[in-house]
Amino acid sequence: MAPDVQAGHLERRSLRDQVLALVRQALVSGEIRPGDIYSAAALATRLGVSSSPVREAMLTLVSEGLLEPVRNRGYRVIPLSEHDLDEVYTMRLLLEVPGTLRAAANAKPEDIARLGIIADEIERTARDGDVAGFLDADRRFHLDLLELCGNRRLVSTVAAMRDQTRLYGLEALAEQGTLDNSAHEHHEILDAITRDDTEGLERLMRQHLEHTRSDWARPDEG
Repeated sequence: MAPDVQAGHLERRSLRDQVLALVRQALVSGEIRPGDIYSAAALATRLGVSSSPVREAMLTLVSEGLLEPVRNRGYRVIPLSEHDLDEVYTMRLLLEVPGTLRAAANAKPEDIARLGIIADEIERTARDGDVAGFLDADRRFHLDLLELCGNRRLVSTVAAMRDQTRLYGLEALAEQGTLDNSAHEHHEILDAITRDDTEGLERLMRQHLEHTRSDWARPDEG
């Protein structure tokens, strides 16, 4: 009996995590917008899953300060202003740039190869105009790279900052076919790491993060 219970728990946990990842992407890309109320049941129907993992995912986002519960109705996105986005961008500069530099010092050839596969995926999704796929691969690339610095708290804090960014401009860039330039920057980052070019890597990371504030980000309305 015990093995079956454990397996069921892991399966349910995995489903919750998958739903959580999808909702995060929808928040960042603006598909789920502030002002609208989303019920766990409605989202579950849309995703083709039961309400339980959706409700668990939404409660996780409530605890992270991204959603707020609306009594007897569902959940609403907590709006972000221009000032909020400026704070998020500044925090990411302060944490993500030096964190990436430290991670680069620990990167091994196998790490570069693994990240190179994700960078290829980023370029492919950008070329295809797949915004959701682009966001997922971009998140995995940067957080996997940051993990090499060996600081779990730093990685989790940066992940939270990324989730508070609003990249509403990505859809337009994808339609215009101009998302490719940013996508290629991931391979440039890996090239700088391979060459031990610390100065170049710092410049690339700052340039890369600038997209999330000047080119893509929009404040929430609602």
